[in-house]
Amino acid sequence: EELLAAAHAGCFTMALAAELGKAGFTPTRMATQASVSLEQAEGKWSIATVHLENEAWVPGIADAQFQEIANGAKENCPVSRLFRAKITLHA
Repeated sequence: EELLAAAHAGCFTMALAAELGKAGFTPTRMATQASVSLEQAEGKWSIATVHLENEAWVPGIADAQFQEIANGAKENCPVSRLFRAKITLHA
């Protein structure tokens, strides 16, 4: 779960940078940390939630526009989408 959290933080940061670039903004610095919480149900552990904590310096952007872009990146980065994926197995 710690590796997944690190991957999620990195993926989100890259997706956010890409979306900011598409909107015409160049961040001067971005940092993201992801925290996961685990829950046990019927003896099996699952990642219940992931919290992304981002700090970004983006010259010229209004907070409302940044929040909209950041939420889009959260919903659409590949690792966010992975957590909602259907999982199949051939063994």
